[in-house]
Amino acid sequence: MIQSLARITDGELYEVVNGERVVKPMGTYENVLAGDLHGHLRDYARASRNGRAAIEVLFDLPDMANDRRPDVSFVSFDRWPEARGIPQTNAWAVVPDLAVEVVSTNDDFRDVLGRVSEYFRAGVRLVWLVGPDEELVYSYTARTAVRIFARGDDLTGDPVVPGFRLAVNDLFPLPYTPDEIPEAAP
Repeated sequence: MIQSLARITDGELYEVVNGERVVKPMGTYENVLAGDLHGHLRDYARASRNGRAAIEVLFDLPDMANDRRPDVSFVSFDRWPEARGIPQTNAWAVVPDLAVEVVSTNDDFRDVLGRVSEYFRAGVRLVWLVGPDEELVYSYTARTAVRIFARGDDLTGDPVVPGFRLAVNDLFPLPYTPDEIPEAAP
């Protein structure tokens, strides 16, 4: 049943959790953060030529009941060789080296922590939880080993994403405030 659900292609972003299709909504701010982080990882991957960055890709994790769709991910060429190309499937049958979840206002914190545990059980080597409200990045190298990066810090991916560095200040844009809306042109 999970495989048939993973093949659904209606354009809606979803995960397969306990055999059920679960829609994965994301707010505008969180979506932009994920896109920006993906851009930095993509540029790094192209320059280093050691893997691929992906955004909102569904992963068919081996020996797991769930197919997960991290907001951003990195798959090294050690896990999926460059010469193998990118699969033309709905779910990529590889475990990413890095999985990134941008915590949205819709997310239940217990579910997010459950995803962290699940990623490590599947073989993910590094998990970043991006907390937009706090402007923090929680970098997990194991389920109970976490380092927190804040404004003024450089987020690093060593040794999983060797040499990747991003100023946390560059990740979080200034938040939108309704009283700063420019006047519309006549």
